[in-house]
Amino acid sequence: MRLRLTPRETGFYDLFTASADNLLEGARVLADLVTGSVENREVLAKQLRDLEHRGDDRTHEIMRKVNSTFVTPFDREDIYRLASRLDDVMDFFEAAGDLVLLYKLDVLPPEMHHMSEILVRGAELTASAMPRLKSLSHLSDYWIEINRLENDADKLFRRFVARLFGGDYDALTVLKMKEIAEELEAAADALENVADTVESIAVKES
Repeated sequence: MRLRLTPRETGFYDLFTASADNLLEGARVLADLVTGSVENREVLAKQLRDLEHRGDDRTHEIMRKVNSTFVTPFDREDIYRLASRLDDVMDFFEAAGDLVLLYKLDVLPPEMHHMSEILVRGAELTASAMPRLKSLSHLSDYWIEINRLENDADKLFRRFVARLFGGDYDALTVLKMKEIAEELEAAADALENVADTVESIAVKES
């Protein structure tokens, strides 16, 4: 552990926790949007947009705090990176939800339901990991499980794309569904990027 001779600002941990909690709420709204009825999509998409704006506010607050803090709890570059990557996840959530609303597909296939469930689980793990940044304890299970979930999402995405091009859907529907699925898969990748950043911080600070 590095020796620090000056006190560190610890408010960053609360901000990262708040950002991850907002992410979890977003994942749950997205899952409701993907799996629920068409009639509820507009309301849920608005909730998701509001959560994305709240996430932006959290990110900006972290950035301002970095710029005004003399001694940070870990490297400034890592704080910027973690804040940015949490924000990226929410951006993908919002983009996926917006496409579901805009494309007006009656029923989304079960693969998308499963992908949204993976995202909720990943967001749950991320939200539970952020408070542990302060002690850097019991975090390895988090990034290992996130990696496994991302691999599951990749496999699901590949199989879904193969089925899309198997002739069950018309060409326009294929394009719409593939674009939505790409945003969901990108969100899973983004959650893994968050976990990779946490792992990097833990290695540097231990």
